[in-house]
Amino acid sequence: MGRCVQTMPQRAVAVLLWTGLLVCGTAGERQWPVPYRRFDHRPMTDPYCQAQYTFCPTGYADGFIPLMKNEDVIEVFRLQAPVWEFKYGDLLGHFKIMHDAIGFRSTLTGKNYTAEWYELFQLGNCTFPHLRPGMSQPFWCNQGAACFFEGIDDQHWKSNGTLASVATISGSIFNQLAKWIREDNNTGIYYETWTVQGSLEPNSTVWFDSYDCSKFVLRIYEKLFQLGATFKRNVPTNYTRLFLFSGEPVYLGNESSIFGPQGNKSLASDIQKFYFPYRPHQSFTQLLLSILDIYGKAILNKTFYLYYNFEYWYLPMKPPYVNITYEEIPLPSR
Repeated sequence: MGRCVQTMPQRAVAVLLWTGLLVCGTAGERQWPVPYRRFDHRPMTDPYCQAQYTFCPTGYADGFIPLMKNEDVIEVFRLQAPVWEFKYGDLLGHFKIMHDAIGFRSTLTGKNYTAEWYELFQLGNCTFPHLRPGMSQPFWCNQGAACFFEGIDDQHWKSNGTLASVATISGSIFNQLAKWIREDNNTGIYYETWTVQGSLEPNSTVWFDSYDCSKFVLRIYEKLFQLGATFKRNVPTNYTRLFLFSGEPVYLGNESSIFGPQGNKSLASDIQKFYFPYRPHQSFTQLLLSILDIYGKAILNKTFYLYYNFEYWYLPMKPPYVNITYEEIPLPSR
């Protein structure tokens, strides 16, 4: 892991050294970015997790995707619109905070379809946990999933975003993609908001990669390319990315090792205090105080606790701390 981080608060370092959680070694002992963990099935969601807006209200049940005739010609569309465009119009588009999806149109039937991947319980719940009474560990409602439904809402994508044709594929390729989407959806089940890397430099080490709507679209493009699709050139393909900037992360442990009966009570308390300012449903005064608290922890104390793969990491934050980019990632080409 390289040299031990020196910017970690002295009290936290002492606690971690005492419990044996802070271990230094060579960089080759840790794979960066940390691989996103996949699962063999999708678990049931906890009834405590409630969405303000229903997930995939018009989508097919059980992830069903209709098959096309092999000889069909399917047009593939890049879809992008500001996050929560249905409620705030193009407001978040001014900050380049965009949602991505992909569309399909059957030449034989004339039917359109939309595929997208997003949070089951909205972005805030995927980014920060709930601190529930009587529970020592933070409680996460951070599942994400694919939604496939008939139709493309042209007005939604065109008015403040993008609806552009990027490729044409056969019905046979589409059917292979449909099988892949179901497999991908059943094994990749948790949303991850942040990309964490060392600096703004182009070749900076990525510690953790995001897993969100844009990554779903990029995975589909790559799969289509593997299946033989040829993409059109000169189609702008920018994506929103939310960055945290950090020195080399320090592994803290999983939920049971930190919050269990034999866990680290001091570290558990620090993590709970860290997440407390991010709690939902705050009054305006509470929100202002929380913003000051967040600024103090992340910027002044250079501290961020990241939850990834059911494990907690300490991030020694560094300038510029947080950044939102709208980066171009070209379509696959031969």
